[in-house]
Amino acid sequence: MSGGPELSPERSRGFNMATPWADAGRGGVRAGRAARLVAVRTVLAHLHTHARARARLTMEAKELRPQGFPELKNDTFLRAAWGQDTDYTPVWCMRQAGRYLPEFRETRAAQDFFSTCRSPETCCELTLQPLRRFPLDAAIIFSDILVVPQALGMEVTMVPGKGPSFPEPLREERDLEQLRDPAVAASELGYVFQAITLTRKRLDGRVPLIGFAGAPWTLMTYMVEGGGSSTMAQAKRWLYQRPQASHQLLRILTDTLVPYLVGQVAAGAQALQLFESHAGHLGPQLFTKFALPYIRDVAKRVKSGLQEAGLAPVPMIIFAKDGHFALEELAQAGYEVVGLDWTLAPEKARERVGKNVTLQGNLDPCALYASQEEIQRLVQQMLNDFGCQPYIANLGHGLYPDMDPEHVGAFVDAVHRHSRLLRQN
Repeated sequence: MSGGPELSPERSRGFNMATPWADAGRGGVRAGRAARLVAVRTVLAHLHTHARARARLTMEAKELRPQGFPELKNDTFLRAAWGQDTDYTPVWCMRQAGRYLPEFRETRAAQDFFSTCRSPETCCELTLQPLRRFPLDAAIIFSDILVVPQALGMEVTMVPGKGPSFPEPLREERDLEQLRDPAVAASELGYVFQAITLTRKRLDGRVPLIGFAGAPWTLMTYMVEGGGSSTMAQAKRWLYQRPQASHQLLRILTDTLVPYLVGQVAAGAQALQLFESHAGHLGPQLFTKFALPYIRDVAKRVKSGLQEAGLAPVPMIIFAKDGHFALEELAQAGYEVVGLDWTLAPEKARERVGKNVTLQGNLDPCALYASQEEIQRLVQQMLNDFGCQPYIANLGHGLYPDMDPEHVGAFVDAVHRHSRLLRQN
């Protein structure tokens, strides 16, 4: 529903939830507040063990929380995420800020990839570009999941035509000793928080802003493999030959992700998505042992961290690509929304997860290569399959660089049009 306030279950029951704190001037967060923000994030990393730190964090959060964010004009995405009724199906696209847009390529031309990620002004501009073209119902901050390994002290470069590369990947158990302490790592990610705050202000309440991170197993694969891999053989070798070291690394990543995600909400993110992009490389047993516990722990500790900091709860989305074998477990992992890739039938997915979670997805991204008329037909079928139960439309994976922006627009328009017709009937 457009024009309404930002909602969550707590607010709908009468609580007056405060706006997440952050303060951006023309160039980002003010220096004084930025220094104090780093201190708060450091405390966040130890929420689960230090009672005094929890009390101090709550006091700091209440003190720093500004009231300057514009009122949200379109809360349809948030309503759907919380499982509430909506007038139409909200839609956004993974990688909606991407190379398929000519303006994105022009903006990115002057900087390498990770320099772009470290520029709050550029990240803000890239985040806003797709919203100038399409009536999307949410924005997602432009960043990358690999800023977390960078914050832990690993060198990561983006090689044109190849993708991410780690010149010195983790090869031995002793390599873990070279990683930064998670509390220190969280303090290295202030540029992401600045980008979120700046973008939240410049969105002017048009739509909610989503923050995100990679899940521990997915991050581990890059850190061990040294980049992308079709088999994840080196990362899985760790699971079989070094199970204790694997758990140690996954704990380090979880301890880094929790303050990072809480910090994103503190900076202005109104929802969070956790990407378990490499779930499909694990069978049910390995996933249950090395991925699912940390997925659950992230959700539990982020929610606890938000509460301790006096911040409003936000809906959390889990997207585990090719993780169809664990769909029931993911639906009970503490996330309000479960994202589906395009290999899952919506009706069967709904039967498996029940009605207590919102589903998100799941058009095959390659369907956008079809004609606009065929896109409309495919969207109509997808919406019919998902029905009007709590649902957010998206693709089953991210947009590809060679896609036609006009076809992305056709997808978005078709979701809005057909979902309204469904509700009328």
